[in-house]
Amino acid sequence: MPETPQNTNLPYAIRAYSPERLREALKKMYLVRKFEEGAEDSYMRGLIHGTMHLSIGQEASAIGSTMALTDEDKITSTHRGHGHCVGKGADLGKMFAEFFGKETGYCKGRGGSMHIADPSKGNLGANGIVGGGLPIAVGAALSAKRLGTGAVTICFFGDGANNEGAFHEALNMASIWKLPVVFVCENNKYGMSTSTERSTAVKNIAERAAAYSMPGVTVDGNDFSAVTEAVDAAVERARAGDGPSLVENLTYRWRGHSKSDRNRYRTKEEINEWMGRDPIPAMAKLLMEHHIITEDGVAAIEAEAEKIIKDAIEFATNGPDPKVEAVTRDVYTTEATA
Repeated sequence: MPETPQNTNLPYAIRAYSPERLREALKKMYLVRKFEEGAEDSYMRGLIHGTMHLSIGQEASAIGSTMALTDEDKITSTHRGHGHCVGKGADLGKMFAEFFGKETGYCKGRGGSMHIADPSKGNLGANGIVGGGLPIAVGAALSAKRLGTGAVTICFFGDGANNEGAFHEALNMASIWKLPVVFVCENNKYGMSTSTERSTAVKNIAERAAAYSMPGVTVDGNDFSAVTEAVDAAVERARAGDGPSLVENLTYRWRGHSKSDRNRYRTKEEINEWMGRDPIPAMAKLLMEHHIITEDGVAAIEAEAEKIIKDAIEFATNGPDPKVEAVTRDVYTTEATA
């Protein structure tokens, strides 16, 4: 949980969180970046089958949005959800093992990149369906309210999901029942290959909150402090029983929609411009400016993250493969036999 802000002249994150928490947040941002770079490299070497959706460039959104959460709080994630997993405290070795299709993965190798879940940390899972996590998040928030647990649910979704029916149904129901849920839209400008300018009538997706009588705010999703300020306020509101909020984090994915995307619908100039707004060095700079870390300290954190990723890949590589005879294990229903 954030601390009580003191000096209001300082950036929100600096006054709301201890130096230790902020250094840990920077480490998590590096872990997300290194994890996805490691996953991409493993894919290119043929160690990972299927596809993956990378969030390189969006690290501030994922980590900043989860700062105020506890293990009792819940999240629902997306097909581009590796950062959300790390933000919620996932084991990197188990994440890679899931990628590699190993028994030691979070879902015993059955889910792969798009379906990692960790209920012990409140991660209710990623979802391959666009907007699929929205109704699940409303259900989790309804459960928390009915049981009086005090838990809050954060629902991550992309800009493409804001035009799905599930988005409107979820926000409407959450508002009617004043549920403790925060809807976090990671607007990276493109739903697959279609820009928001061509697909969405409103300029800012957060404007749609007004139709459901809840607060809506649009922030720079590459600014860690701006993200934490907006989402923390929404989490506090939800926890106090005042209902849902919609937070729109404007960010950008450096890679294509998935590994099969040739990325021909974006200009190199646009991609390079956003790469120049890399959230990780921006976060490091913020911490150095406020004497929370030194340049050597940043380098040490990056090196530590690289070692963690190397060890995680080794753990996954050496993990056991699932046995063919166990293919129906953990399947809830099977066809009835005569």
